[in-house]
Order: sequence, then structure tokens, then C-alpha cells
Amino acid sequence: MKPILNPSPDAPDRLMRELDWNLLRTFVVLAESGSVTAAAEKLRLKQPTVSAALKRLEERLDKRLVERRPGHFHLTEAGELLYREAVDIQGSILRLSTLMREVADEVQGRVKIAVASHVVCPLFDAALAEFHARHPRATLSIDVMASRDALAAVTAKAATLAICLVRNRNPRLEYRRIYREFFGLYCGPPHALFGRADVQQKDLAGLPTVSFETDRLHDVLRPVTLMRAEAELGERIVGQSSHLEEVRRMIIAGLGVGPLPVHVVRRDVEDGLLWALPPYDRRPAIDVHVVWNPQARMNRAEEAMLATLNRMIETTPIEERTYA
Repeated sequence: MKPILNPSPDAPDRLMRELDWNLLRTFVVLAESGSVTAAAEKLRLKQPTVSAALKRLEERLDKRLVERRPGHFHLTEAGELLYREAVDIQGSILRLSTLMREVADEVQGRVKIAVASHVVCPLFDAALAEFHARHPRATLSIDVMASRDALAAVTAKAATLAICLVRNRNPRLEYRRIYREFFGLYCGPPHALFGRADVQQKDLAGLPTVSFETDRLHDVLRPVTLMRAEAELGERIVGQSSHLEEVRRMIIAGLGVGPLPVHVVRRDVEDGLLWALPPYDRRPAIDVHVVWNPQARMNRAEEAMLATLNRMIETTPIEERTYA
């Protein structure tokens, strides 16, 4: 398919009139699914229908969007560009109902927050309490998800803000550190090292490990990966989850040694459910951020929630937002 070499002056207007949003929506699902088969299942359509939609979209744009052959699915440069713009358009459409409600009743508003599973932050709790006291008719929705999914939700304007870990920053988003936490290594009651006060780092060498899905050198928990490597724990991770509660469950059950935020599991240690292991003095620091999309049009409640959080962050020294 050849690109238009000399597009007519009215080409943008014609595209605006003729481009069907359903084609864009199908393309977004197709790009995220990585195959026509998977996209058809998500959309509950037949495979030929999805293929035909892709063909019509390519014809409308006069650009090849996907390179396909057996065992290979790859977005072209034009496809990558279209996907980014279509996700942005989709986010704006999803927010239309919220904006319409704001016109009818400016007092009410809904705030949707995407939160990583390990977020335990007194400052965030205080911000929620103050927001509700000032805006009792506003509603809050908090969804727990992996950090990468939280960031994707904010990028797509499907969430007002995210509180999560950040590895690579998207220049289209705004970031502000809300708190710093430290990770330590722990084991549960069935483990051979549980209750031993004489454990040294060398005793951890080769032991089975439980950890988070983001515990990789190229991901957000890279410092934790380095801590495990320094302790010479076994390379094979026998239990893995994106949710802290499940990582904690597997450690308590004795599947292996694993990392957890120190301040989050302090009560578990006191209650005899977890046992802290070395290193005790070189625990890695992890920063947790508030992330929002400045291109998203926020309702009054969303603006108030974000303003409350930012004000509290600005007026609270980082030492008081560091949970050791």
C-alpha cells in the first residue's frame, strides 16, 4: 500500500468526515492484543470481521498499519503513531459521560485512582480524609493494579491519577514523589531460618525465592533485584505476583525468602508471621510517585483531589514521607 504523495487540500476534512470511531477502537484492541485471533476474542467478533476492519482503516488512511505473516505481528511506524493517538482519543471519549454529569450537577464528581498493591502511606490516607471532609458528595474509586497498568490507565485517561512505582518516565505525564520506602528480605514460620537470631547473609545463598513480577534488572524493583543478587539467593523464583498480599502469603507459607516493604510488614514481624533476614543495614530505597495526565480534562472533584495531594506533598518534608 503506497502513501499519498500529493494529498488534496481537503484530505484532513474528508478523513474527519469518513473515519469511523469503531475502526479506531478495533485497532486499539488489535494493537494491544498482538493478534487478530486475540482481538476477535476480546471484541467478541469473528476473525474475518476484525481483519476487514483493519483493511478498511488502512484504506481510509492509505497507510499500512500492521505487518502480518504466520507467527509475526508487528505495528508499522504509522501503526505505532495511530495507536498512541487512538488511545488518547479513546480516553477523551470515556470521559464524556463524566463531563456531562458535571454540567448537570457541578457539586458531584468522581475520582478514579489507580494504586499499586503495596501502597501504605499515611500522607495519602490523610489526603483522602481531608478530600472527603471538604467534598462529601464526591465519590472515590480506588483500583489496585500493577504499576505498569496504573500508568497505562493514566496515559489513556481512564484514571484520574496513579500512585505507583516508576521506572521510565513518559514525557506526556506529570510525576511527583509522594513517599520513599525500604525493602527487606523475610521468611515465614515454616522456613528453616525463621526465628534464628544468628542468620548471616551467607546463609541465604542458593535458597528458593518469592518475589514481585517487577523484580527484574530492567524494571521498577531493580534495587530489590540487586539486593537478592548480593544475598546470592537462588536465581529461580518459585513464587511470583504483582500484588503484595500474594507475595506476603507465599512467604508466610514458607515457599521461599522474599522482599517486602519494611514499614508495611512491621506488624507481621511483631506478630510472628514474618522473620526479617539480612542485609539489615543496606536495604534498598524505593520511591513511590503520584502520576497524572496534564492533557486530561478533569472534573472539579478530580482537580480538588490532585490539589490536596500536591499541597500535602509540598508542605511535608521528605523526611516525614520516608518510611524506614
